[in-house]
Amino acid sequence: MKILIVEDEQLLAESLHSLLTSKGFAVECVLDGETGAEYALLGVYDLLILDVMMPGLDGFSLARRVRAERCGTPILMLTARSGVEDRVEGLSAGADYYLTKPFDTRELLACINALLRRQGRQVDTLSFGNTSLDLSLSMLICGERQVRLSAREFDVMRLLLRSGSANLSKESILARVWGYESNAVENHVEVYVGFLRRKLRSIGSNIKIEAVRRLGYHLEVEP
Repeated sequence: MKILIVEDEQLLAESLHSLLTSKGFAVECVLDGETGAEYALLGVYDLLILDVMMPGLDGFSLARRVRAERCGTPILMLTARSGVEDRVEGLSAGADYYLTKPFDTRELLACINALLRRQGRQVDTLSFGNTSLDLSLSMLICGERQVRLSAREFDVMRLLLRSGSANLSKESILARVWGYESNAVENHVEVYVGFLRRKLRSIGSNIKIEAVRRLGYHLEVEP
C-alpha cells in the first residue's frame, strides 16, 4: 500500500514517514500543497494524508482540486483546527476523515487501516481481457493460473490496467512509478514492460501490451 503525506512541518512529516514505513507501508512525503497536488493526481497512491494549514495551497484547497479531477483516493486530514466549522469544511472539501492534532499514533493507525479497508472493499481487483490483477496480493490471475508481481511490476501493471486501451506515455509511467526526482530513464520502463509481457504469457493471458512509437503503451486483447 502506498501513502502520500503532504505536511509542511518537516519533523512531523519525517516522524509520520518513520512510523508508517515501520508498519510496512510505502510512504512518500512532500512539504507543500502544490507539489502534493501534482503527486496526488498521479493516481498511484492508496491514501492521501493532508495537513490543513500550509502556505500557498492549503489542505482544503488541495482536497477540492483532487476531487475536481475525479480522484477517488481516500483522504485523511490532519490539523490543529478542531472547530465544528473546520470539520465540516474538511469533509465538504472531500476528506474521508478529519483527525485533530495532537493525536495518538494508535488512533492514526486505526484511521488509516479503516480507510484502506474501505477502499479495498470497493476496488480489490482490476481486470482486462481474461486477466485480473489482485490489488491486495499483487497477483496476476488468469483462470486457475497466477503469478506474483514485484512491487515495481505491480505499479506498472496497475497503471496499464487503469489506462486500458488508452495510450500511456513512458514519461508518464516514469513519473508515476519511479517519481519525479528519480534518476530512472525510459529504458527502465521498457525493461519492466518486458518482465510483464513474459509473466502474462506464463499464465495464458490474452492481454497484449502494445507499444506505439512516441505514444507509449496500451493494452489490447488478442483474438
